[in-house]
Amino acid sequence: MGGCVGKDRAIVEDKLDYKDGNVHVITTKEDWDQKIEEANKDGKIVVANFSASWCGPCRVIAPVYGDMSKTYPQLMFLTIDVDDLMDFSSTWDIRATPTFFFLKNGQQIDKLVGANRPELEKKVQALGEGS
Repeated sequence: MGGCVGKDRAIVEDKLDYKDGNVHVITTKEDWDQKIEEANKDGKIVVANFSASWCGPCRVIAPVYGDMSKTYPQLMFLTIDVDDLMDFSSTWDIRATPTFFFLKNGQQIDKLVGANRPELEKKVQALGEGS
């Protein structure tokens, strides 16, 4: 599965569903800074999902991401809607959604572009078991 690079206006633009997971929805730069600071203080690795409500693959991976956030509470799962935070997202050079960043102490340690479930699960599991 790939990622989205443009809007499909036919899709109803409601928010992505992360089920009952432990995913923190970031709506401001201040939210982001606060969560990164919290993760650093707690020694948690951050998984940041840059996605969009209009992106089909983002919709498919959202419940999986929510499930992972429950399975690996030792990691911090964030999600950022690139349309809600355009300026902030552009500083991360997002070329397709979803794009997942893995951060330790605020620094990028890994990245995954696209809704590649097996690869995402493999990376999250490795980080989850290592922390």
